[in-house]
Amino acid sequence: MGIWGKMMQTGQQSRVARRVVVYIPGFDPFPPRRYRELYRKEGAAQARLSGHELALSADGAGWRVRARIEGTEVETRFEVLVWHDLVQAAMPDGIAATYGQLLRTAWVYFGSGAVWPLLRLRKGPLVAAFYPVGMLLGQLALALLAVWLVWDALAIWLPGWLALVPGLGAGWGLLRLFKRWDGKVFAHYLMHDFAYGAALRGAYAPDLEARLSEFGARIRAAMAEGVDEVLVVGHSSGAHLGVSVLADLIRQGLPEGPQLSFLTLGQAVPMVSFLPAARRLRADLALMAGQGRIPWVDVSAPGDGCTFALCDPVAVTGVAPDGARWPLVISAAFSQTLSAQSQAALKWRYFRIHFQYLCAFDALPDVPDVYDYFRITAGPLTLWDRMGGRAPSKSRIVTPVSRYRDMA
Repeated sequence: MGIWGKMMQTGQQSRVARRVVVYIPGFDPFPPRRYRELYRKEGAAQARLSGHELALSADGAGWRVRARIEGTEVETRFEVLVWHDLVQAAMPDGIAATYGQLLRTAWVYFGSGAVWPLLRLRKGPLVAAFYPVGMLLGQLALALLAVWLVWDALAIWLPGWLALVPGLGAGWGLLRLFKRWDGKVFAHYLMHDFAYGAALRGAYAPDLEARLSEFGARIRAAMAEGVDEVLVVGHSSGAHLGVSVLADLIRQGLPEGPQLSFLTLGQAVPMVSFLPAARRLRADLALMAGQGRIPWVDVSAPGDGCTFALCDPVAVTGVAPDGARWPLVISAAFSQTLSAQSQAALKWRYFRIHFQYLCAFDALPDVPDVYDYFRITAGPLTLWDRMGGRAPSKSRIVTPVSRYRDMA
């Protein structure tokens, strides 16, 4: 039954002294150290704001935290399930390859008709999806303009075909300059991200399937450590990967042990689940929505333009089973949990806002069930005990809109 089932029967809360947090990042080419340093910096900031005590130490690819939160000491081990090597392999260096991805991805979404149901949900992720397309096409237009200007200027002195050569060089040089600047505009990066999910029309590639099996083994091993809770956190693309990993563990049979909990942050599940070949993901969503072992809380915020904010990913995909109980969809409410100064500092910083779920909030109300990443991951209550009393967001979207609902 697990701790959660027992607590549901008795109405009691379970206290956590030791926890393992298994973190699944999104489409990110950077190694786990990035997340350790983010937790160190933002955890210290939240501790100052909220009166927590957090002491962090490195632990291989992860880290350990000794915390005193709400008057209780808790020890937490963090493990990052890495797939940045697969992300790096999916990010070709060539400029022409990126434009090839653009054409193939547009064909998948428009050719399959998946884009039209997506437009009926939150507009933010679609804007984020169209952004790299617009930016890359704009860069190409400027490069072609450079070709024409140089060609036209040199055609006075050189034959047409000779004048074209330096024009092509100027255009290609401009495209290379844009590529060098991509760390600021993220056009190539976002194109790689959307192309990865669309490469097999929503199906998982064999190398990713193998990695998901490894993730499941790591979670199962964590459950054997004698801790009180194993908390799986999936951020961005890591949300739908977490759904599939946990669905596989349920099919295999979960052992008795600590409470296994699931927290998804800033998910964009419909970008994949609405594609025609995403039958495996749709089946996983349906299973996770109806199971009774793993409490699943989904947190998003309308201020995050890279997520389908407050969209129930199972319901909008159209695969919610009768009596579906998950996920509990709640808002991180950035407009209420961040000060006006912080909101102003984050304005137009869309990618930084997408990571706010993992960061400190400087206007948190002093209530036990407010979204606080550090209370959830290092505090003395399980995920469900902390968040389970919340009502689902009144603004959540549950209307089924996907045209593809068949399941593996």
